[in-house]
Amino acid sequence: MRQILRHAFAIVLLASSAIASAQAFPSKPIKIVVPFPAGGTVDFFARVVSTKLSESLGQSVLVENRAGAGGNIAVEAVAKSAPDGYTLLMGSEIVAINTSLYNKLAYDPIKDLAPITLVGTVPNILIVHPSLPVNSVRDLIALAAKSPGKISFASTGQGTSSHLSSELFKLMTNLDLLHVPYKGGPPAVADLIGGQVNMMFINMPTGITHVRTGKAKILAVSSIRRVAQLPDVPTVDQAGVKGYETSAWSGLYAPAGTPPEVIAKINAEVVKILKMPAVREQLAGQGAEAVGDTPEEFSRFTKEEIVKWAKIIKISGAKVE
Repeated sequence: MRQILRHAFAIVLLASSAIASAQAFPSKPIKIVVPFPAGGTVDFFARVVSTKLSESLGQSVLVENRAGAGGNIAVEAVAKSAPDGYTLLMGSEIVAINTSLYNKLAYDPIKDLAPITLVGTVPNILIVHPSLPVNSVRDLIALAAKSPGKISFASTGQGTSSHLSSELFKLMTNLDLLHVPYKGGPPAVADLIGGQVNMMFINMPTGITHVRTGKAKILAVSSIRRVAQLPDVPTVDQAGVKGYETSAWSGLYAPAGTPPEVIAKINAEVVKILKMPAVREQLAGQGAEAVGDTPEEFSRFTKEEIVKWAKIIKISGAKVE
């Protein structure tokens, strides 16, 4: 009887400790690690969330950009961090893509990361340098077909949705295009508008400003449906590449082993933020759609994305050693 009481008392103590931990969290600044340079789409999502999260939690929420190795440096750093809720990852589709793209990873996205919530989704846009003599996807296909290997496409890095969107486009149009990878969206777009590369698929928030200022020409969006902010721009599917569709996303993860009550608290705050009209409007203005789901839903989404991108990687033959 005494042993049973001791066990019961221990369980009560653990439960009380967990509740107290959740109530006390956060007691110091939180860091959100972004796998890309500042100025890109994932960074945009992170800064929108961090600003509001600082206000709601009453603690500083800092954004740290750790680019490199296709995002693996940042993901591994978070995966191996203390599971206490103070180091988070603003992940993207690279969390799912790299599982199939790389032969070996120092982390397992399913075992080593704890999903918190899918923050938002965003289409890619197909843009070209204004000097390229094309005004449609059909024009681009015709030009590239006449000059195999001469039309270059930039990407935000090996294995990003920017890269694989182009690889899928190459595959579905049977074109020979030259890949020029960069470490993130800003340097890739800088070289495109500078004329060093001809075309690229880029997340809409990163590329749309240059379209609006005339420094880049938009041909299509990668989503299966048109984007409300660009009603006159066709999808790649509508432009003639039937069945084409890709999109990018950003979501918040913690290291595996982070207390469920801490994850639940962060989830509740972020979901609340993503329901704010001002935040939804801010995201929509960049062509992004706020989501804000449960950890369980985001976990299922991550697993589905791993399967989806694995198929695209296999078909395209893309690989990074």
